[in-house]
Amino acid sequence: MLLEVEDLVTEFSTRAGVIRAVDHASLSLDRGETLGIVGESGSGKSAIAQSIMGLIEPPGRVTHGRIMFDGIDLLRQSAGTLRRIRGARIGMIFQDPTATLNPVLPIGRQIAEVLHYHTRLSRRAAREQVVAMLERVGIADARARLRLYPHEMSGGMQQRVIIACALILHPELVIADEPTTALDVTVQAQILDVLRRLREGERGTSILLITHDLGVVAQMCKRVAVVYAGSVVETGGTREILAHPRHPYTRGLMDAIPRIGMAADALQPIPGALEDAGAQGGCRFHPRCGRAEARCRVERPELRPIEAGVMAACHFAEAAP
Repeated sequence: MLLEVEDLVTEFSTRAGVIRAVDHASLSLDRGETLGIVGESGSGKSAIAQSIMGLIEPPGRVTHGRIMFDGIDLLRQSAGTLRRIRGARIGMIFQDPTATLNPVLPIGRQIAEVLHYHTRLSRRAAREQVVAMLERVGIADARARLRLYPHEMSGGMQQRVIIACALILHPELVIADEPTTALDVTVQAQILDVLRRLREGERGTSILLITHDLGVVAQMCKRVAVVYAGSVVETGGTREILAHPRHPYTRGLMDAIPRIGMAADALQPIPGALEDAGAQGGCRFHPRCGRAEARCRVERPELRPIEAGVMAACHFAEAAP
């Protein structure tokens, strides 16, 4: 197992009190595997990724749990050790390239900085590696584009630059946080193809793919973890869960997907909002759940096996017929 997140809790102190962005979340990722993490906006997906990367800053902090990467507990490492791991062994594709790229530096220099920090390559050798990586992620005439600034590139090209930054040192694990958000379907398909080739390459890179798009998960992921209010509420094989969701929240996500030929009023959105998540002592989904009973308000369901390879955190989850 390459990555194991066990009982992770990440909290933020605010004037209104402590907000628990990650609430006892657990997940695992094997070598060469792609795991999808899905859920509504604000469900805690990115907070889990940032906790793994050690990017939670005050007033936030990880207060409980373990994050094991190739046998190393990342939560027990010094800041210097984490900096050496980030980029070299774990790469991250951030959600918004316009907020990630430095607007006053050429993109070639920004990618090369990763090489200069982690290796002793000469400037010429680093430049050649940057050109090769830009070509690998689908940027044509890569050498001529090294001097371009981010604002001189389209959104799809900026996203490719972000991917190149994450992959330049061939990390064992890539965390892709909404890598296709706000991209048109053609560019989205190209970005997913880059990730697919990365996974299927000689190094067999593992990918943690964070998205709210279940269609992307169906294309890319063998397994999926469904996150609600910072907790994993269902996990298992993608095909099994999408065909027979056991948790009411997963079923709600599936029912809210528009389909060809479906009337607009046939959609069934999940009632309420994520902010309605219940007290930490009970099921966080119970204020929005049509199946909730009295025990759901006071007794938090454990993530438990429902059938082979599928786990769900619901008192009433049952195996598929």
